[in-house]
Amino acid sequence: MLELRDGRRCYPKAVEGVNVGLAFVDGVIAFLALYKLIRIHSRNTQLGWTRQKVIHLLIGLANLGYFLYFVLNLVAACKGWICWSYSCGFVVMAFPRILFIAAFLLLLSFWVDLCHHSNDDDDDEGYNPQEALLEKMNKTNPQTNGRRRCCSFRSARIGSRQKIVILVTILVFAIMIASSVLIWIGMENSPIQSGVVAQVYVDLIAVVVFLLGGALACYGVVLFLKMRKVRSERASSEMWKVAGLAVVSVISFTSSASVAITTHIPLFYFEDKQQTNGVRTSLLLVLYYFIGSSVPSAVVLFLMRELPAPVMSSNRGEESRTITFIHEDSVTASERQCWTRATSVQNQ
Repeated sequence: MLELRDGRRCYPKAVEGVNVGLAFVDGVIAFLALYKLIRIHSRNTQLGWTRQKVIHLLIGLANLGYFLYFVLNLVAACKGWICWSYSCGFVVMAFPRILFIAAFLLLLSFWVDLCHHSNDDDDDEGYNPQEALLEKMNKTNPQTNGRRRCCSFRSARIGSRQKIVILVTILVFAIMIASSVLIWIGMENSPIQSGVVAQVYVDLIAVVVFLLGGALACYGVVLFLKMRKVRSERASSEMWKVAGLAVVSVISFTSSASVAITTHIPLFYFEDKQQTNGVRTSLLLVLYYFIGSSVPSAVVLFLMRELPAPVMSSNRGEESRTITFIHEDSVTASERQCWTRATSVQNQ
């Protein structure tokens, strides 16, 4: 993979080492996220695709995309792939970022639900103030649940805020496709400059990431203050999870957005390898990719490390369970009455 060309490596040694290290980290995160998704889905297949499962899926696919990007980047640089320096490398670089943003937009939608459910329960389509992490599922008998277990998307009702997340993700994806087409056209004799188009897209995504970090910080503070009013050990635990994730998101997203706007690091595959400053580029790569995406992904997975309680089908109806900030399990009736009002939701 790291072939020599004219007695030199394709990238400086430091840059190659950082690429290999980032590929390893993202590969581990992707494996953990997808493995955890399989375990969660196997425990409560009757519930279909919850936000918890979708977040795991998005984080897993995003980090898997980054793993492929770093590996292919080293191969393409040494093999001299012309397409890689233009639209191919751009697509492989941009697509994981879109999935990463979608995962944290979905998490933000959950925090917004918790902060505003008391005001929006009449206006939010399909939304119930007692439901946030798990959307309302169509009530069916056990036989129907068994038949639709493999097609569980049909049984989920998507709230209006989740529809906004989907629309934003589709819009960003469409912009990425349009940019890649313009970059491809710019490869030929055309007035379109591929580098300018790619940099404009990177700056736009950086602004989105910066705003996303600010939104997570704001709603994290609001949710933290709401949780402080609840006297419960569970509330205290969830409160610090919210605070920790909000702080990590602000630091990570601000740093990655700053690097993207002030440097060409997201497009370093596009630049001349001979003029690459090994130490500087390596440090900026760590700041942009590791601090900006790997760390927040790992923090979310760590906070979601507890498996949900399995859902048992019975003739008496669906089991009632309380869903807290980031994980789901059964609680006693006395805890449910207090905690549900402020920070959790009950699946019916």
